[in-house]
Amino acid sequence: MRTKTAARAATLMIQGTASDVGKSILTAALCRILVQDGWHTAPFKSQNMSLNSYVTFDGKEIGRAQGVQADACGILATTDMNPILLKPKQDMVAQVVVHGKPYSDLDARTYRESYLPQAEVIVKDALGRLRSEYDIVVLEGAGSPAEVNLKDRDIVNMRLAGWAEAPVILVADIDKGGVFASIVGTLEILTPEERDRVHGFIINKFRGDVSLLQPGLDWLEERTGKPVLGVIPYLPQLGIEDEDSASLDSKRLQKRAQSTPEKSKDQLDVAVIRLPRLSNFTDFDPLQEEKDVYFRYITHLSDWGDPDVVLLPGSKNTMDDLRYLHESGLAARIQAFAQAENGWVAGICAGYQMLGVKLLDPHGYESDHPELEGLSLLPTETVFTSSKRTVQVQGSASLFMEEDSQELMIDGYEIHMGRTRFLEEVVMPFQIKAYTNDVAYASDNERHGDGAAVEQGRIWGTYVHGILHNDDFRRAWLNRIRQVKGLAPVVGGLRFKERREAAFDRLADHVRSHLDMQRVYEMMKVSQPCQREDVKE
Repeated sequence: MRTKTAARAATLMIQGTASDVGKSILTAALCRILVQDGWHTAPFKSQNMSLNSYVTFDGKEIGRAQGVQADACGILATTDMNPILLKPKQDMVAQVVVHGKPYSDLDARTYRESYLPQAEVIVKDALGRLRSEYDIVVLEGAGSPAEVNLKDRDIVNMRLAGWAEAPVILVADIDKGGVFASIVGTLEILTPEERDRVHGFIINKFRGDVSLLQPGLDWLEERTGKPVLGVIPYLPQLGIEDEDSASLDSKRLQKRAQSTPEKSKDQLDVAVIRLPRLSNFTDFDPLQEEKDVYFRYITHLSDWGDPDVVLLPGSKNTMDDLRYLHESGLAARIQAFAQAENGWVAGICAGYQMLGVKLLDPHGYESDHPELEGLSLLPTETVFTSSKRTVQVQGSASLFMEEDSQELMIDGYEIHMGRTRFLEEVVMPFQIKAYTNDVAYASDNERHGDGAAVEQGRIWGTYVHGILHNDDFRRAWLNRIRQVKGLAPVVGGLRFKERREAAFDRLADHVRSHLDMQRVYEMMKVSQPCQREDVKE
């Protein structure tokens, strides 16, 4: 056990020259490195904008990146690690989630002019609690600290670094081009006090011979008077989920550049409908690692191809995304695939709702459409309500089990506002209960049914995000499809959760070997590794 430190935690902040430069992954890497070195470490991001959220143990919602970083630290995630989450709903409008619970839907101007003063207090209090409980807090910035139109009310970058007394490492993505200009330009826009907070740079996602980059590194250090702490080579097949769906575009570009092999005869073609407001896309990460799966996204009808399986994902605006399916022709194509072609279809959360007969939103909680026809592939009807269900769950699956086999144990989490009822008797493929201490879900202490399945499981849906992260269930489902398609089953297969834990160590080893950790420890003014006398393993 480790005793709590009496002093306030040391801090370190990762900021970037732009969005998507790798701040979240580098923060996770540093968290794991510090934990490996014996420091009781926690992540922090004051405000996160993401549709890819994470449910804490007590049923609260935070940005997925901070949940992943908490996992890298080996600790339970709490809302103090991401007290404010913005979930875009429409252009210029986002749902504001404060300490894991929906606060209000606000447009950008109202949020900036009216809410940010309140947010500042919330952020400072959350950070203060973390600093009283941990040895080191690793902070992650948002976007760029050089956004001159936002700096006066900043709660995510340099003002936060000041509140936290945090030295800043500035990260730039060399893969985007213009890396030296982005670093120097960012520093030029900062005030002298802010520049003093920047203790060094990390150049991320490098490909090639670093010796060819050395003249540029020397110039940068001479020009700025600050050290390059590390040049981190690009790490393929990272095995750790991305923060948000913006990364899907870069992944697709990488695949094009890497001469991706064609689908083999032994693979299942598994396609996910890429909805305009897609959320929780990490639900499908394990499928991208399965060797017998050819995984891809369908954005337009022209992308359809010849799938074996079509998956409907989560959405931040189910009604608007359902309209998109109808207007784009994808809804009719999915219906034909499922009904006329005996295709395999599954939906998670919003995707599960869309598979039903009707979706009702009489009070406008999701959109200005009070009623929409679903895909009518499941005999269900969903009504949207003002309350959001956010809870971790565990239980078992009854679909695709072999005779006389043991239960397939599952876990995952729910985040949804709709309530679904059945229009006729269906198979409920999962039995779950809440995995939380939150009294709001005391009634979930007993297992209850979740989801719906028809056509012997060929079409099914569930509210459980992360359902495909359950290795035994995922393999049983894929093998049933393989059996129907005349393919041999795969024995064993991917152990995704074990691979994910190993991925944290692989990432930490990779970053540690290319980063001057001695200087990092010096800027935090802590020992390397942990030398506190009160540490007892």
